[in-house]
Amino acid sequence: MTTMDKITEEISHFIGLFHTTIEDVRLREAYTDFSYYVTQQPLRVEPVFDSSFEAPFEFLGFDPGVSYKAPAYVKPITHPAFLSHIEHPPIPLVDGQREFPHMDLPKDLGPVGPRTMSVTLEIDPPGSVANYMVQAAGLSDDDYFNVGGSGLIFKPDPVDDADLLEVAEDILSQSPIGDPDMPGSGEEMVELIETIASQLKSWTAEAEGPMEVFVHQATTIEGIYVNGELVSEAPKLSDYHSFDDEEEGDDDPEDGPEPNVVVHADGTVTIDVSVEVVAGSNTVVNNAVMQNLWAAATVTAVLGDHFEINAVIQINAIWDMDAITSAIGSWTNDGAPNEIFNVATFERFDTLEEDVAQPVTGGFPSAWAITEIQGDLMIANWLEQYVFVSDNDIGILSSSGVTTSVIAGDNTSTNHVSLYELGLSYDLIIVGGSVYDANIIHQFNLLFDNDVVGAVSGFETAGNGSFSGSGNLLWNQAYIYNIGADRFEALPSAYLDAANGIAAGRNSLPNGVLTDPAFAGMEGLRVLYISGDLLNIQYIRQTTIMGDDDQIALAMNAINPHPDASWTVSTGDNALINTAAILDLDSMGKTYVGGEQYSQETLIQAELISSEPELAARDPNELVNEAVVFLDDSMLAAESDAPGLPAPEHDSHYQNDGLQHVLG
Repeated sequence: MTTMDKITEEISHFIGLFHTTIEDVRLREAYTDFSYYVTQQPLRVEPVFDSSFEAPFEFLGFDPGVSYKAPAYVKPITHPAFLSHIEHPPIPLVDGQREFPHMDLPKDLGPVGPRTMSVTLEIDPPGSVANYMVQAAGLSDDDYFNVGGSGLIFKPDPVDDADLLEVAEDILSQSPIGDPDMPGSGEEMVELIETIASQLKSWTAEAEGPMEVFVHQATTIEGIYVNGELVSEAPKLSDYHSFDDEEEGDDDPEDGPEPNVVVHADGTVTIDVSVEVVAGSNTVVNNAVMQNLWAAATVTAVLGDHFEINAVIQINAIWDMDAITSAIGSWTNDGAPNEIFNVATFERFDTLEEDVAQPVTGGFPSAWAITEIQGDLMIANWLEQYVFVSDNDIGILSSSGVTTSVIAGDNTSTNHVSLYELGLSYDLIIVGGSVYDANIIHQFNLLFDNDVVGAVSGFETAGNGSFSGSGNLLWNQAYIYNIGADRFEALPSAYLDAANGIAAGRNSLPNGVLTDPAFAGMEGLRVLYISGDLLNIQYIRQTTIMGDDDQIALAMNAINPHPDASWTVSTGDNALINTAAILDLDSMGKTYVGGEQYSQETLIQAELISSEPELAARDPNELVNEAVVFLDDSMLAAESDAPGLPAPEHDSHYQNDGLQHVLG
């Protein structure tokens, strides 16, 4: 802090006051430079007064002083209803004043006189529905590879797909119903259903045939059957094959080959010397779901016959006789046995069980609405799924001192259909003709997996090795679920009269129909009349044919053999999967039949495990050494161009296969 004497302090105060006075003068001089605006309309400021409100406690009636009285209601003239089948003259309209006093009205037309009224209800009929679908998938992955520097060419005779198809045709012909054609009309559909029923009823399996066949026929079949045996629980596909592993592997950002090099502390490097080939591991799936809820009723009255068949036909066939060289006899056999499943489920839901438990209460309907279909009502869903896969690989392998991996299989092909038909429900369906109802599932799996693994002369291995030539899965699973069980009764005369009356043009129902206990508690009936037949067919056919006959030759590196390399050879592990399900709504209650009632359900499960290889060689070493050609200088030299003009070729014949482009 700075201290000042008295004189210095007074001078300082004076200087400060002087500066303040100067600033005041400056402001006073600049004040006139600003314009001063006077408010044109000054704001009126008024005091705030609180309103006093007070209401008496006695409520008086409101009287606005307006005199108004509503006019008396005058009922309009009501004419009696006439019978619909009697013509009557038109009633003229009355012009002018429409208010008629009560005393001027005739007694038979006034409000106190008799009055009748008719109401016509309209409902829509269902239309016919037809779906004809064919799904066909073809996959050809016949690879040729030569890796490892063996200096050899492996040229065996390739497997001809025509031979596979010829053998497959013989197996497909074993089906009792053959290969039915798609029906194109109602007459063809009736003929087809009757023909299939006759074929199934008369078919018997050959006692000395190549296939093991299980046949079960009855009026109704219920339960789960696995390879011909009745079981309490169906096996799960997820316990034998998983699709999640492939999906999780594709989504893993760190997915990739594992490191094959190890660097030691002293700076030395060790390489994982191995050879791996995957020539199988193909997956084929046919999946189909049909849900038919198009038209049904609480009561169905059929004047003609009621014809119903449900059938499941399943065939699995496999040819898996591998020819393996004795040079790899010390390798570990990692191949699991082949697994073959035919799974079929028949199930019915009885809609009458709940009705029996509940007592009949309430009145009966007094009104109805009728809609008609002139002709047939057809519900047809026809699906055929085909998959043909050819994965007949040819390759020669040797170890060159590095990590070698060849993926010549691992293909996937899928057909999928999900059909859901939701239509209209009625209280009563009257069929003037007959009812034909058929649910058929037809499934085939055919796998050719006759592999040849042979060793070239001089091949030897001291490292670890594993071989897998089987482990295939053949899976057929069918499920038929019907809504409506034992519901059939003889046709009452009242329903016959109702059908004849509607056919004659009378829009009426007899009292015997209205008082049916099935209609108790209903106020009105929704009625569908079909003058022709009710045709319903649900057909699924699934066919899978796979050829995986691989021919593999094992050799040594021509310059620097590596007998200590580890080997992994896999030629099996294929999965052929067919799954099909049909949900069919037959009836939600009773079914009256005027003619004959026929019901037939058939289950056929067959399998063929061939022990006689027809397509693969019997001696692998002999085959390999006969098919191996040594490279010489003439083979390594470039081929000279043939004389002539060059012709452009289209590249559409190349396969979309990475291995074919890289190693082909």
